[in-house]
Amino acid sequence: MPGVPVPVTADQPFWAARPAAIGAATDPLPFTGLPAGRLAEALDRVVRQQSYSRAAAARMAGEDGAGRVLEAVEQVALR
Repeated sequence: MPGVPVPVTADQPFWAARPAAIGAATDPLPFTGLPAGRLAEALDRVVRQQSYSRAAAARMAGEDGAGRVLEAVEQVALR
């Protein structure tokens, strides 16, 4: 899912940079002093430019999230 990360504190800057690094989000915007217009422009860009959605979809297609969850549940159930 494409996005516009706005990190506020702690480890959020690290995690906000991850989707941007693979092209699934804009570069993180600074929370302090963020004008509404700048946020609106970034949101508009993410919605209109399909490259963000394509990058997110390509990354998720290579993951087997449901399979990994099933394995974890089975391991817990077998204890």
